[in-house]
Amino acid sequence: MLCLLSGGASSLLALPRPGLTLGDVQRTSDALLRAGVPIADLNAVRRHIGRLGGGQLAAAAAPARAVSLVLSDVVGDALEAIGSGPTVADPTTFADALSVIEGTHGAAQVPASIRDYLRAGAAGVHPETLKPGDARLARSAAVLVGSNRLAADAVVEAARREGWSSALLTDALEGEAREVGAVLGALLRELAQGRLWPKPCCLVAGGETTVTVRGRGCGGRNQELALAAALKLADVERVLLVAFASDGVDGPTDAAGAFVDGSTVARGRAHGRSAVDHLRRNDAYPYLAALGDLLRTGPTGTNVNDLCLLFAW
Repeated sequence: MLCLLSGGASSLLALPRPGLTLGDVQRTSDALLRAGVPIADLNAVRRHIGRLGGGQLAAAAAPARAVSLVLSDVVGDALEAIGSGPTVADPTTFADALSVIEGTHGAAQVPASIRDYLRAGAAGVHPETLKPGDARLARSAAVLVGSNRLAADAVVEAARREGWSSALLTDALEGEAREVGAVLGALLRELAQGRLWPKPCCLVAGGETTVTVRGRGCGGRNQELALAAALKLADVERVLLVAFASDGVDGPTDAAGAFVDGSTVARGRAHGRSAVDHLRRNDAYPYLAALGDLLRTGPTGTNVNDLCLLFAW
């Protein structure tokens, strides 16, 4: 069995466990995403409410040999988290999955059927996912063929070829998008002053942030990160921050991400828009769209998390 995994596999390969419905799974994923739960924790839940994650697909194929070629969309490239690990061992348990749900403010939005199922699983009523050493995984192998690090390194090399002083900051960027954006914006202010790194420079950060949805606006994590960075960059000259999703789709929008500079806040004000207010409402998309600052690539056909580029010259 040849298994090709890439970003979105957990959503597309969502066969619920007996007694659960697809609607249960959908509502659970939506509630946890809106609560800003990191993807590794979300997939720990998905593995325990689906029939295929956590090595269960390989178990279904046993004794056939299972070979997986994996494009990682998970920070750290943990194989059990990519696509919920359908052909690899799962180090997490029902109790871990239950703690994810009970530890988030979105728990009330998770269907009771899911909570009851996880509680029963933690009590030993339902079979666990496959653990390291399980004989059913003896003929299963997984190979990482693409990752955020590979993409980020390629950006660094491309920038150097164009004459920029370039380096990789990290490929493990995580955290609340607006907070990460503020930090990167502050860093770019320093770069603009010629501190930390020689100009002209392009520093690259890769990973995946999260958004805790508090408002009813429209946007994605990269757009929110960029708008938060713009507030730190107000009136700073000769800088540019670009944040985008490698699959070309940032949140429920038609944009891959956005680019902002020292004029973004002032230009928004000239359009009668407040960057602070839009950020408060998780409403980055209409703000950036009004300025023509959305990055639209269309679907790229792959997914290796997000990239953020910091330019100063």
